[in-house]
Amino acid sequence: QKREISNFDYLMYLNTLAGRSYNDYMQYPVFPWVLADYLSKTLNLKNPHTFRDLSKPMGAQTVERKRKFIQRYNEVEKNLSAQCHYCTHYSSAIIVASYLVRLQPFTQTFCSLQGGSFDVADRMFHSVKSTWESASRDNMSDVRELIPEFFYLPEFLTNANHFELGCMQDGTLLGDVQLPPWADGDPHKFILLHRQALESDYVSAHLHRWIDLIFGYKQHGSAAVDAVNIYHPYFYGHKTDLNNIKDPLIKSTILGFISNFGQIPKQV
Repeated sequence: QKREISNFDYLMYLNTLAGRSYNDYMQYPVFPWVLADYLSKTLNLKNPHTFRDLSKPMGAQTVERKRKFIQRYNEVEKNLSAQCHYCTHYSSAIIVASYLVRLQPFTQTFCSLQGGSFDVADRMFHSVKSTWESASRDNMSDVRELIPEFFYLPEFLTNANHFELGCMQDGTLLGDVQLPPWADGDPHKFILLHRQALESDYVSAHLHRWIDLIFGYKQHGSAAVDAVNIYHPYFYGHKTDLNNIKDPLIKSTILGFISNFGQIPKQV
């Protein structure tokens, strides 16, 4: 409120308090999507429509998507073992590695998580715009948020190591990450403007709503139900006491689920 700390520093502080760390891909620092405009030639940080709705999780960014997740929660699909809106998570080892796949050691990590090779080219992180559209609108199994590097590290957006990432179905050869028009194809300009967006007056005035969802009282319980923010019980560390599970097969299954799909931060 006094502008004595940046939004970036504040989010890093909260991530640390919640047990998130660069040392653990499964509990990597989580940052929000802050922009919804990946089409304009210039970025207008005075226009509220430029920004993502920080009061809603990624699964509720559109009316139709929100309706589908509420329907899933109410129906409790037969193949689900628990009532939840989301069976995937907004932060996981594979999400982190996919964002940073053009940099070592993340390239190696990504390939090991994928069974030794790169993923199908169309599923690789190749465009900021298409990743936003997938996570906010198009893909019901994608509710990913961002990582801190989106606000300070232009190098992860270029394929400087010339990895052969494959060719998409439309013939596009994967290389550097495709940037929105307002970045003019320049990773440094993208990071600069993206960081300005994070520190903007709009985000400063609304960031607490996203913090409530990720680190605060809307993590679980009735507030989370109302906010369309309930994840599979295995994602919540306090709900699964592995010490009380005697069956080694069940325990290893749960551990595998958590390591593959992510964990909710500790509530702060």
